[in-house]
Amino acid sequence: MSSLHQRHLAVSPDWLALYYKNPVEITHGEGRHVWDADGRRYLDFFGGILTTMTAHALPEVTKAVSEQAGRIIHSSTLYLNRPMVELAERIATLSGIPDARVFFTTSGTEANDTALLLATTYRGSNQILAMRNSYHGRSFSAVSITGNSAWSPTNLSPLQTLYVHGGVRTRGPYAHLSDAEFIAGCVADLEDLLGHTREPAALIAEPIQGVGGFTSPPDGLYAAFRRVLDRHGILWISDEVQTGWGRSGEHFWGWQAHGENGPPDILTFAKGIGNGMSIGGVVARADVMNCLDANSISTFGGSPVTMAAGLANLSYLLEHDLQGNARRVGGLLIERLRAIGAASECVREVRGRGLMIGIELVKPGTDEANPEAAAAVLEAAREGGLLIGKGGGHNTSVLRIAPPLSLTIPEAEEGAEILAEALRSVE
Repeated sequence: MSSLHQRHLAVSPDWLALYYKNPVEITHGEGRHVWDADGRRYLDFFGGILTTMTAHALPEVTKAVSEQAGRIIHSSTLYLNRPMVELAERIATLSGIPDARVFFTTSGTEANDTALLLATTYRGSNQILAMRNSYHGRSFSAVSITGNSAWSPTNLSPLQTLYVHGGVRTRGPYAHLSDAEFIAGCVADLEDLLGHTREPAALIAEPIQGVGGFTSPPDGLYAAFRRVLDRHGILWISDEVQTGWGRSGEHFWGWQAHGENGPPDILTFAKGIGNGMSIGGVVARADVMNCLDANSISTFGGSPVTMAAGLANLSYLLEHDLQGNARRVGGLLIERLRAIGAASECVREVRGRGLMIGIELVKPGTDEANPEAAAAVLEAAREGGLLIGKGGGHNTSVLRIAPPLSLTIPEAEEGAEILAEALRSVE
C-alpha cells in the first residue's frame, strides 16, 4: 500500500470509493492519455466519470482558465458576470426549450436538487416519478429518487418517490417484448400507477442511465410518457448530466431520441461541459424557473473561471464536430467490442451509443450478473494500460466505456484490443 493510500484512508470516509486494489494517483494528462505518479501512461476510456469530455489539458480550455484567473476568479451571482451570461445564452439556445432560463450550479447533484425544488414548488406536490435503476446524485433529495440500492444509503426522504418501468430494455418483466410492445407496456404501467396516487410533480429520467450501466429504453418511450404526463400536468425532467453535449453521437441531448412531443420542461446538465471544471446547471422554461417566491443565489455556481472554461470547451466541441466524431469512432468501437463480446462466454450484452458503451458481464452459461468478473477485468485493463469504469443495477457487473469525444480510430482500436485481452484473462 502506498503512503498516499494510507494517508487517504486515515482522513477519508470509509464509504469513499476508490478503484483498484492498489489505487492509482493520476498526476497529469494530455489528449486521451493520463500518467500516474510512477510515470506510467494510460489510455483513458472513462474521462474522470464522463467529465473530461473533449481532451485532457485541452489548450483552448487551459488558456481560457488562465486568462480569466489572471483577471478575477470569483464574484458570485450577486454581480453581473459576462462569461456566465454568454454561456447561459448559448446553452439556452442549444437546449431546445422555448423561453429558456439557465441557472448554474457546481455539480450534477446540485443541478438535480434544484430541478426537484423547481418542480415540487411549481406543482405544489412532493411526489416524484423516477426510473428503476436510475442515479441522480448524492444529496439527500437526489439519493431519495435514485432507483439503485448500491448508491442509495438511506430510506429517509423529503420526497415521496414512485418508480416507473422502462429504463432497462433487456432485463425485467418486459424484456421479452418487441420495442413497440415494451413501450406500450411501460405506458400502461404508468397510467395504472397514476390511477393509484395523488398528482406527482414530475418524472425525472436519464435518457441513457449512467451509473446503472449505460442502459436505455427504446427510442420514443419518454415521448409516449410525455403524452400521459401532459394530460396530468406533470413535468418532465431530463437528466442530461451524462448524456448531454453529443456523447451519444446521434443526438446532442439524450432527450432528442424521445423528442416527438417536444423538449423536456426541465433539463439538467453537468460533467462534460466544464471538461473537468466544476459546472452544473438547470435549464427550464421561464414560468417553471421563475416559480420560486424567495430570494436565491449561487455562491460558486457561474464562477467566472468555470464559465470561461465552459465557453472555450463548448466552442471547441462545436467547431470540431465532436458529436460527429463520437458517432463515427463510437460506431466503430461498439462494433469491435460486439465482435469481442461474441467470442466471450462472460459477455451478455454490448450496448450503447456513440462514446457511451456498456459491456455487461455474467457468469458463463447463465444470465446471472458477475461483479467479480467486472472487477477483475477492470484490474486487467489497467495492467494493460487502459482505464475504464464500471456500474450496473442490482450488481456492479457492467464495464463502462466513455472516452473523451476526440478519441481517434487508432486509439479506439488500441483500447478494444486491451479490453479483449482483459476479458480473455478472466475466462
